[in-house]
Amino acid sequence: MHKLIVCDSKKCLGCLICELACSAKTAKSINPSFSRIRVVNFEPSGSLALACMLCEDPPCVRSCPRDALRQHEKTGQIIVNEDKCTGCSWCEIACPFGTIASNPIKKGVTICDLCDGEPECVKACPYEALVFATPEEVMHKSRREAFFKLLKELGEA
Repeated sequence: MHKLIVCDSKKCLGCLICELACSAKTAKSINPSFSRIRVVNFEPSGSLALACMLCEDPPCVRSCPRDALRQHEKTGQIIVNEDKCTGCSWCEIACPFGTIASNPIKKGVTICDLCDGEPECVKACPYEALVFATPEEVMHKSRREAFFKLLKELGEA
């Protein structure tokens, strides 16, 4: 299982700090249009930050007519070959999570590169809504929190 960036929608306030931190790190610009993580607001119920979900059989890679995308075996990260990418957007359309974006400067696409294992967006989130973990680690934490919440409720009954 690969580590990925996961957002706890109960903690995410939609502040966009993750987008700003990402753009500052990856594009050296404080501009959300350069971000590789996207915050989606579901008014009035909440927000969710989304980055590449590192699909097991990534539709973005399969859809690229120029073979400009490949998945790294160890990290699961989608790597863009900028020399081959023409910015046709087939990968953007194929991504079920909407986490691939056209690069406004380069004529290609950008996909989260996980900041070499130290995601800047996770570090910058003031509400600790983002974690860099495997899905198994996230599920274990959720089950643990549910267990202790249940114990507390039983103790108060």
